[in-house]
Amino acid sequence: MKFLHISDLHFGKTMNELPLIKEDQPYWVKKFLETVDETEAEAVVIAGDVYDRSSPSADAVKLLDEMITSLAEKNVTVMMVAGNHDSGQKLSFASDILRKSGIYISGLLSEDSKEIPHVTLSDDYGKITFWLIPYIFPAVVNDILGTECKDYDSAFRKLLEHQNIDFSQRNVIVAHQNVTRNGIEAERGGSETMVAGVGGIEYTNFEKFEYTALGHIHAAQTVVKENIRYAGSPLCYHFDETKFSKKGPVLVEVKEKGQAVQTEIIPIKPLHNVRVITDTYENIISSETCNQVRGEYLKAVITDKKITPEITEELRTLAYSHDSIMLEIVSSYGRSEYSSEVTSQDYNPEKSLNELFSEFYAFQNHGAEPDDEDLEIISLIQEYMNTENADSLPDKIISLAEKQEGTE
Repeated sequence: MKFLHISDLHFGKTMNELPLIKEDQPYWVKKFLETVDETEAEAVVIAGDVYDRSSPSADAVKLLDEMITSLAEKNVTVMMVAGNHDSGQKLSFASDILRKSGIYISGLLSEDSKEIPHVTLSDDYGKITFWLIPYIFPAVVNDILGTECKDYDSAFRKLLEHQNIDFSQRNVIVAHQNVTRNGIEAERGGSETMVAGVGGIEYTNFEKFEYTALGHIHAAQTVVKENIRYAGSPLCYHFDETKFSKKGPVLVEVKEKGQAVQTEIIPIKPLHNVRVITDTYENIISSETCNQVRGEYLKAVITDKKITPEITEELRTLAYSHDSIMLEIVSSYGRSEYSSEVTSQDYNPEKSLNELFSEFYAFQNHGAEPDDEDLEIISLIQEYMNTENADSLPDKIISLAEKQEGTE
């Protein structure tokens, strides 16, 4: 059986405030559907973080709908689990109806059956069962099983122990978790959240499975063994992810029991290449450096100058003239004019926190001034810093920030 393993689609994500749902993600879906045809995959496995947020935008929902509808029309089985960015309940909407079309969604674990949702398919070598585990917390497992697990690894082990898994047959497990080797995490991509030591699950949980399809880490990689693998995110969602190899779905071929699983990354070229340019200011603005490829998302790291509004404007204009977008500009030369580093010569004790914040805000926003709500938050922070008995101030700050977010 051949299937494609993908994960961390994050439909609706923005990169440096640029909405990727408008062009980049629909383009990727189009190319992915072509890859399904070219590889003759019989199934698609989506290992979590289908959406970028628990309340996805209408465009994000529409894109997923178009993708799974197209797969169903091709008679390709789809199996997906909810990630930590997804709302399992929302993702599972209409799952009973979708199951009739070969679309299987595991959004929440059932407290009634205590059984991991699973799908059994057949091929020339017999049955193969896909175990679909959404992102879990120890508390959820404890509620379902009546256990008292304190950490993710023990909770995951207990959950597997309660399953009636026939390991004499072929089994594939799909999970969205932080899988570790002796406590050491896999290398991160750059745009993940809720990793950094949270929820470590040892790879040994998966050793009996023919293949483990993982999501959560955005860098495509194996974890100790070739058949325990992160697919990675389909696109570069952070400039740190440019250091990894080309992104694309993992084509997995499972043959008879006992035979090694074959895997291959099928690269999908993105609509816009993501590139980091690190060089002197003069070299960056030269056509040789900035015009290597047109239509890129760029980050410039200037090695010999401080950043000024004039440099920022020039680089963004230059990128635009090459059909590219300069999303980020930083300097590695000494201290930026508005750097958080402060020397004894630069520090002005007469300036208030509001004044310093206003200067930094104007620099970051092309001269725009912060609004009254922003300044009120800064004032509360200043009060918190200067007040010995300020236990209630964090709550005030959070309340004000939530109020402001609700009006945007």
